[in-house]
Amino acid sequence: MDRYNRRKFLSYSLKGAAGLAAISLVPVGVNKIFNNNGMMNGNDSSGVVFSGGTPLPIPPLLKNTSSVPRRAEFQLSAGMGKTEFIEGKETDTYGYNGNYLGPVIRVRKGDEVSIKVENNLNEETTVHWHGLEVDGENDGGPHSRIMPGETWNPKFTITQPASTLWFHPHLLHKTGEQVYKGLAGLFYVDDDVSDNLNLPNEYGVNDIPLVIQDKKLDANGRFEYRLGMHDVMMGLQGGTILVNGAVNPYLKVPRGKMRFRLLNGSNARIYELLFSNNQNFYQVASDGGLLEQPVEMTKLVLSPGERAEIIVDFSMFKDGDSVELTNQGTEFMKFMVTGKKQEDFNIPNQLSKIERIDSSKAVKTRKFIFQGMGSNVNINGKQMDMDRMDEYLTLNTTEIWEISNESTGMMGGMAHPFHAHGIQFQILDRDGKQPPANESGWKDTILVYPGEKVRAIATFKYTGIFMYHCHILEHEDAGMMGQFKVE
Repeated sequence: MDRYNRRKFLSYSLKGAAGLAAISLVPVGVNKIFNNNGMMNGNDSSGVVFSGGTPLPIPPLLKNTSSVPRRAEFQLSAGMGKTEFIEGKETDTYGYNGNYLGPVIRVRKGDEVSIKVENNLNEETTVHWHGLEVDGENDGGPHSRIMPGETWNPKFTITQPASTLWFHPHLLHKTGEQVYKGLAGLFYVDDDVSDNLNLPNEYGVNDIPLVIQDKKLDANGRFEYRLGMHDVMMGLQGGTILVNGAVNPYLKVPRGKMRFRLLNGSNARIYELLFSNNQNFYQVASDGGLLEQPVEMTKLVLSPGERAEIIVDFSMFKDGDSVELTNQGTEFMKFMVTGKKQEDFNIPNQLSKIERIDSSKAVKTRKFIFQGMGSNVNINGKQMDMDRMDEYLTLNTTEIWEISNESTGMMGGMAHPFHAHGIQFQILDRDGKQPPANESGWKDTILVYPGEKVRAIATFKYTGIFMYHCHILEHEDAGMMGQFKVE
């Protein structure tokens, strides 16, 4: 099956569930995310709720409590709360430093970082820094459990380039449930290269995070994490799409260019994102940082765990115009254009310089094969065992990882996103062909279609125990995960 037909298959296989997103929910004051002054974060100060939505909440930036240059110290607390996704209708949720989702942690390349993570849940948890290149002791995988009432204090130095990463729980067999209940947040890395680009970079003004998730909300605005047979097979997918924890949000934008940092924070849904007017936009960064050149596109596919930074130009619109962001044509977020014209940003032809890893330097090629369905999903015929080490690697060596999707069954199988901890890859090829331009940068999460084989290369610079797994969280929890040790 070629890539075009795989995408047709993906679109067909998701269309039934995606169509449910057309359910009309018109909330007011949804997902109360507050800043230090107790006010909702957003770019709308009027408090007026427009027909068909609520102002997009903007997650607050977490305060760095250190006054020492090049040192960053943060306090993070996982706790329980209640959230209104529909006005007046509460549901039980989890959040970091709040009721649902979490703040944005922002650091710079070279910073020495310390994060005190307190567990105020009534169950154990972990916090994994997804996409961060860090040693196994500080990675936050299933070995780093935090018991209720206890605190975990990872410390590490930022060595990678500017990028949009994220953090979420990674507790064995419980990752899907804890993420679904709301435990997720963004983790930004800045550097001199990104600072010097003429791109929108004012957080919450023209540089906006968009955490996209889906939920099964009932008529009372509640959700519960209950898995049926279909959820075990395909991963849990809901009929209501949230952005930053809000249903059907809108964002007021000026006439000009805006930067959006997109995270697919869903448990299982693969998004096919495009604008309702089919306008073009530019992707400028992937999982692990800036691309070398901007990539013009009209459609963006994001699987669970993947991130992308895009630049959208609203300068051709008139005051009062609007355009919707859609998933396969189903609208879930509105951009409302104001008469205000902001500073003009020229997207540079050269964004960064990425040193290509020489494949001839690879000391080994390892094979990772996705197999099975439902509770029988596995990698290389094995399901996760905390007491078994699946792969041993040598520090500072380069390897090629060949990831194959042999899943079969309903409609010929399903796509699996492959994620490995503590490392960023460069994709060498997909079925022997050069990857698309927007996958030419650093990647930590790689979507692999049924019957496809992807080769990726990396140099392993940190010691410790790390995970590799499918990022459909129900598959991960069912055992589609293994461990590798770098020593």
